Amino acid sequence: MIDSDAGYDVTRLAWVLRDLPVELVGRVRSDRVMRLPKPPRVYDPKGGRPPKHGPEFRFTKPETWPEPAITTVTDTTKYGKAESQAWDRVHPRLTHRSSWLDHDGELPSVEGTLTRLKVEHLSKDRDAPPVWLWSSKTGATPDDVDRSWQAFLRRFDLEHTFRFAKQTLGWTTPELRTPKAADRWTWILIVAHTQLRLARPLAADLRRPWEKPTTSDRLPPARVRRGSGTSAPTSPARPMFPNPGAPVPDGHPAPRTSTGHPATTSARPSSAPKPSRPSASPLRSW
Repeated sequence: MIDSDAGYDVTRLAWVLRDLPVELVGRVRSDRVMRLPKPPRVYDPKGGRPPKHGPEFRFTKPETWPEPAITTVTDTTKYGKAESQAWDRVHPRLTHRSSWLDHDGELPSVEGTLTRLKVEHLSKDRDAPPVWLWSSKTGATPDDVDRSWQAFLRRFDLEHTFRFAKQTLGWTTPELRTPKAADRWTWILIVAHTQLRLARPLAADLRRPWEKPTTSDRLPPARVRRGSGTSAPTSPARPMFPNPGAPVPDGHPAPRTSTGHPATTSARPSSAPKPSRPSASPLRSW
């Protein structure tokens, strides 16, 4: 299962990865308009092409919603009661824009399961607007629907881990150029992250003023690293005067090593020397 936020085109990703055994779950904006499954083909005496899309499903207009295929209610510890409603084979109406601009042939109809999640409250008893999720899996069961939105909520916890790996452990700092080197560096960071979690009982809690105090067995890796002395120590201050044993500079510049490239000159043509003005004639004597 691959979870993504609303900034990613989950429909396009589902179409590109349709040959792989993966399920894509992505949040969609609350003002979207999707389409229901096309109705069964019925003979029309007037003829014409059969419809490709069904009626509109407007997120902001409940009167356009049919009866949900699946409804589940779950009691959570952080958000109270969570109610989910799911509709099967809901798809967007694609156009030749954005990531579908270079698509060859007729645009496909990428169907999936649309889920509306509503919880009682957020942290600190804040009001919680509904969250809309689209999954690339069709024919989902109630267990599949619950697993999809629960996995999406877990994404927020993983974002802190990725941010810690990038900003603190330097995951993307080396800018490695080969996949093998990137894999080795990733495994080194995984080992370092594991060591920080194992070193919780040995570290002191050096927390920032805005961080909440906690017990040693629940310290996050960043605070363990801060309190265990794993960072590089500060270099001693350099003396104000030069080392007495250092050679005395003699004032001659160091020799330069040739790079093997010919010296280049400026492409600007040199200006021709101006002709010298003739000397002024001597003053006439009157």
